[in-house]
Amino acid sequence: MKQAVILAAGEGQRLRPFTVTKPKVMLSIAGKPILQYVVESLALNGIRNIVLVVGYRREQVFDYMGSGEQFGVDITYITQERQLGTAHALAQAKAATENEFLVLPGDNLIEADTIGQFVAIKPEAMLVKRVDNPTRYGVVTIDNGMVKDIVEKPREAKSNVVNTGIYAFTTEIFSFIEAQLDIPDVLNNMLAQGEPISAQKTDGTWLDIVYPWDILSLNDAVLRQIQTNLGGTIETGVSLKGLVSVGKDTVIRSNSYIVGPVVIGNNCDIGPNVCILPATSIGDNVVISPFSNVKNSVISDDISIGPSCIIQDSVIDKGCVIKGHFTACSDQADVEVDDEHHLVNIGAMLGEGCSLGNNVVAQPGVIVGNHCQVQALKLLSGRLPDKSLVF
Repeated sequence: MKQAVILAAGEGQRLRPFTVTKPKVMLSIAGKPILQYVVESLALNGIRNIVLVVGYRREQVFDYMGSGEQFGVDITYITQERQLGTAHALAQAKAATENEFLVLPGDNLIEADTIGQFVAIKPEAMLVKRVDNPTRYGVVTIDNGMVKDIVEKPREAKSNVVNTGIYAFTTEIFSFIEAQLDIPDVLNNMLAQGEPISAQKTDGTWLDIVYPWDILSLNDAVLRQIQTNLGGTIETGVSLKGLVSVGKDTVIRSNSYIVGPVVIGNNCDIGPNVCILPATSIGDNVVISPFSNVKNSVISDDISIGPSCIIQDSVIDKGCVIKGHFTACSDQADVEVDDEHHLVNIGAMLGEGCSLGNNVVAQPGVIVGNHCQVQALKLLSGRLPDKSLVF
């Protein structure tokens, strides 16, 4: 297998506000877009001929991935003008495919080991995995290594084996797509006509991102694999424990306490007397002022966090300015997304370019849209639309 088609056209509406300004595949996890992890995993398995099917805000993918040369691959771009489904997206790439190729989602965290054996499998085939929450996915029935059927998001799952959205196909797949919009429907159609599809199970890392809090799960998984790298300046009295990566031109000021796994980007100013606890990613050009505490959170680029802030289990998108004594504590919360209710342990989710005054408190599960302005001494709860003003 020498070619892969990556489906990277979708928006990810349930991930708003983070996908209002960027496609789902460009969400940053531990300092890199999800799509980059997929491309790097393919390159490590010797697959360098990559077809990228793009659509929603595709210019951001073009600008970041380019020709693929910096990642050791050669990228061909195909545009899906209307995001109608995965089979429709794959059909757009028909003219660019070779006889055999892999198909992968660009918005899942896929490590190289996950697909290491799958790249040698004979098409047509599907990679499957056991999960704890199968009703979120397509549940696969398997008999003697062969797929029997796929049931999408059943109310009651017959098993905990699910479709990862990773396939090995030949160009024969295109003759079965016809009017179907999603690949599982195409595969069920093939099975009904007696076409064999094999299944290979993986125990490797494969994580889907559907809801805003999934960003934290992916971030935690990636950080477990990082290497210690201490760039910048580490002042006297700083305590570093575990896996900690610090970017160039970053200053960690005296008496700060950092317990990895933690990634801190370039040109940041941290401390003094700042506490950063495990599973935290901090982007580039971030200021974290004295006596602030950050735990299990994703802090994007160009963010300023004032003194004595407490941020737990939270995601803060780029360009936010947060004044002192902001509190985003985590607890179990009932969060509504697209009329679905989810009970999750979560802090605050802040979109791009938000401005928060002093002594703002965010209740667990609050989702703040992009470019919101919140005056001092306010209590935030529920969901705030983009460009909200809280006086």
